[in-house]
Parts: sequence; structure tokens; C-alpha cells
Amino acid sequence: MATVLSVSGSPSATSRTARLLRHLDADLIAQGHEVIPLDVRTLPAEALLGADFAHPDIVRATGLFARADGIVIGTPVYKAAYSGLLKTLLDLLPQYALTGKTVLPLATGGTTAHVLALDYALRPVLSSMGAAHIVPGWFVLDRHITTGDDGGVVLDPASAAPLDQVVAQFAAALDRTVPPAPAPAPPPAPVPATR
Repeated sequence: MATVLSVSGSPSATSRTARLLRHLDADLIAQGHEVIPLDVRTLPAEALLGADFAHPDIVRATGLFARADGIVIGTPVYKAAYSGLLKTLLDLLPQYALTGKTVLPLATGGTTAHVLALDYALRPVLSSMGAAHIVPGWFVLDRHITTGDDGGVVLDPASAAPLDQVVAQFAAALDRTVPPAPAPAPPPAPVPATR
């Protein structure tokens, strides 16, 4: 199956965006995909803000993007745009870091007034970075993401059903773009004995 990089652009340690992504990661893992989580907030601030392309953590993050077949990018929406933290990472990636990748953009926020941030702020950047296919994304209201008694994420039904659909579209797009693993070679034919 595919390798998916799941990127949280939230600066918060108690991020609803990150919790939502980890919830969706579990769905993708259950479908057989390898998922690698990346919380941008764990990268060194001095490397991000100083545009230190050679910093080992930035080099590692760039390598994760290169390795992935698909990328899920989640961000909180601030002032009608994706997070500045996510912007700092995207600015450090090679111009065409998303070439050949299938991308699922997701956003969280406090009001539906920010719904268009996905299409008018994030999607153009992802497209300019060469994404092969950007599936329709989804905006989730903060209040629709809660924590259950077991510590797991609970999604309001108003968000859960559409999210299931966009994740299914993403998984289907990955299945179309990632070639199946080669079948094992058949065993060699027995050599007839000679006298």
C-alpha cells in the first residue's frame, strides 16, 4: 500500500487539528497504508524561522515528504489562512516537493466563516508545489472534535460522515497512483536429471 505523511501545522500542544489527524491516521492504517505523523511544532523554531535548510531536522522532514506517496496536511485557520507555522515548513521544502503526490488538505477552526481558507489560501500553495492530485479537503469546526472517556477522538456526526468520505476519496486516489507491490517470482522450474 501507500506511505502517507500526516502533517499537523498547529502550534498548540493540545491541538484539535493534531488529534483529528491522528484519528484519521488510524483509519488509513486500518486500510493497510503506512502512516508517518509529523507535527511541525516539534521542529526547531530557530531552523524554521531562520530558514536553515541544512538543519538535520529540516533535512529529515524534507526526506519524509520525498518518501511519501500521499500527504495529509492539517492546519488550524487563523485570520482566514493556514497557520504561519505550516507556512514556515512549506517555505523550506523544495519548490516541487509535492510532485507526483496525492494530497488531502484539512482545516479546523472556530467558525464556518473560515471554510474557504482551504480553497483560497492552502490549495494554491499545494498546487504550486506540484501536487499531482489534491482531493477535496474538509473544514471541521473545533466544537465538533471532542475527547471521549477513553481518551480517543469523538467527532460530531455532522463532521464524521463527510470526513469519512474525503478520506475514502484520498485512499482511492492513492490506490490509483501507487503501483501494486510486485508479485513474488515463481520458483525456478526443476532441472531434469541427466545420465
